[in-house]
Amino acid sequence: MALKQQVLNEIKRLTEKLQTEQLPDGSWDYPFETGIKTDSYMIILLRMLEFDDEDLIKNLVWRILSKQEVDGSWKLFYDEKTGNLTTTIEAIYALRYSGYVSNEDYRMEEAKRFILKNGGLENSQMFTQILLSLGGQINWPNQFPIPVEAVLLPNKFPINFYDISVFGRANIAPILILSDAKFSMKTDQSPDLSDLFAERALNNLKIRQPAEFRSLLDYIKKGVDSLVGLKEDIHEKALKQLENYIINRIEPDGTFYSYFSATFLMIFALMARGKSKADQIIVRAVNGLKSMICEIDGHPHCQYTTANVWNTTLISYVLQEAGVSKNTNTIQKANQYLLSRQHHKYGDWYIHNRHAKPGGWGFSNINTINPDVDDTTAALRAIRRQSVQDNRYRNVWNRGIQWVMSMQNDDGGWPAFERNIDNPLLTILPGGEDLLLDESSTDLTGRTIEFLGNYTNLNKSNPNIKKGIKWLWKNQEEDGSWNSRWGICYIYGTWAALTGIRAAGVEAEHPSIQKAISWLYKIQNEDGGWGESCNSDIMEEYVPLGLSTLTHTAWALDALIAVSDKITPQIQKGINFLCENADTNNWRTSYPMGQGASGLFYIHYHSYNYIWPLLAYSHFIHKYYKH
Repeated sequence: MALKQQVLNEIKRLTEKLQTEQLPDGSWDYPFETGIKTDSYMIILLRMLEFDDEDLIKNLVWRILSKQEVDGSWKLFYDEKTGNLTTTIEAIYALRYSGYVSNEDYRMEEAKRFILKNGGLENSQMFTQILLSLGGQINWPNQFPIPVEAVLLPNKFPINFYDISVFGRANIAPILILSDAKFSMKTDQSPDLSDLFAERALNNLKIRQPAEFRSLLDYIKKGVDSLVGLKEDIHEKALKQLENYIINRIEPDGTFYSYFSATFLMIFALMARGKSKADQIIVRAVNGLKSMICEIDGHPHCQYTTANVWNTTLISYVLQEAGVSKNTNTIQKANQYLLSRQHHKYGDWYIHNRHAKPGGWGFSNINTINPDVDDTTAALRAIRRQSVQDNRYRNVWNRGIQWVMSMQNDDGGWPAFERNIDNPLLTILPGGEDLLLDESSTDLTGRTIEFLGNYTNLNKSNPNIKKGIKWLWKNQEEDGSWNSRWGICYIYGTWAALTGIRAAGVEAEHPSIQKAISWLYKIQNEDGGWGESCNSDIMEEYVPLGLSTLTHTAWALDALIAVSDKITPQIQKGINFLCENADTNNWRTSYPMGQGASGLFYIHYHSYNYIWPLLAYSHFIHKYYKH
């Protein structure tokens, strides 16, 4: 069969599949899968609160056990060199707490051996140690490194609460309350994890404090000491401010910013502030987390958040790119859904962007106050055709464009959630770069420029676009690739950069573009596809997966199609790989394509194996067969 016909057949197949899986409200609810961390936390949460939901707990136990490796560990991703200690500790804690797996079970014995071999509970990451402190398994330190009063430091202080990213604040606010109260709770079912310490005496929460970290903390404490007022009054004022920060950002479904981790911590922080577990704010939060549960392979999975808006923006757009008319019921329903999800409230983004009005979109179907640039440009791509003729969509379009343009950082790039959250002092703190900063990134900058260049009437010499391109040139790697923040990893970044640069009118002959093309050619696999390991994210350099994935191949192809006037052998091989492996169903199909925090959690978007191949196919046909 001719290559063109193969591609057209795949476009038809994927288009029909996506259309049949649309929900009645117009959205798509493909799972946002993040491993077993949230499943473990849900079991622990229900047991600590003594909320009765045995069917859910049992089914989460089966899901967790189904993911265990032969050495007793659990991994974050398939090719992680060894099991993940932190994930394994969280899993065994949940399984023991569930009451459905005996300590003598061989699977628990294997997990215990793995934990002790790798340094025990005391070698786990900070968030896991906080979890263990909450459950009374280890002790809070006598004094948490960051005092709660730090939240009162004024914006003019060199480091303050609103220098931290919104996703960082969402976790830090409840942690500060919990650490100040040294909050912990045990129940009759609490397991004893003392046999998981490598050294029995070490049962305090350990936060590593290198010299520069201690210097920064001393600086913060000096700022706190300069606050005016009685010490006790300042302390209570800080706690109240943190509590109000949390309560004022609870979404209609009861979750805190629609994030699982933040909501989990919020529940106990509010209990530390005097709420009972029967209080409606606690009950609604738990129910909100339960409402995000989806089913995967016959087991429940507690999603970190839902991805309905993200899925719907991308699917509406790619269906239209594939030839589905904006007038079809599918697109009408999808875009009506998106219309209803544009934000009208001021969120934390306003703190560093005082002249902008609301107009963005968030990631999940329950997000009303925390928009991001990527979801917003994706939504605008989806509604572009309707905005030309329909005034309702034109008004929504204008608000969205204005918000995106206002979010550009001073350095020329685009962030995800807030402008200029790039205080270098925060990199000194543990997990600072991933959890505390929201810097310009290649993926956000490239995709925003691609949108502005291809789908708006902005002149290619627009100063915002030129600043963005300059940022991309500055951040290209020596080998010609670009790293990314939210995807895996260098292939994703290079795709975003190349498609953005071409959309801005830069000729394909530009030396930096040619360098990027050469890099993509160089890393192409023998089977014609591309594949990258999550280890790239951890090592901060390109690490091949060794095998190809549909999504990585689609990203690489879409980038090459954008910069190639004719079908090259590399493009042809890549298209052949996609067509021949369309029905593949193995570990590569479910390999994570997104990252939330380096070395902590990775994301398998269940929609991606449909979205990105369909986009690559559509652009392939448009460019090379439609003149």
